[in-house]
Amino acid sequence: MLNQFEKEVQSKRNDFLDSAVGFVVSFGFFMTIFIIAQAIHFFGTM
Repeated sequence: MLNQFEKEVQSKRNDFLDSAVGFVVSFGFFMTIFIIAQAIHFFGTM
């Protein structure tokens, strides 16, 4: 027996694509923060 949400699916896209995009976006954000911090550390010690 299916419940209401299994009958009326809003999005039929593959969940893997959504989770991959979320991972890449969050990884890119933290990598950008890390690169900025390393640049500040490098140029601050010169």
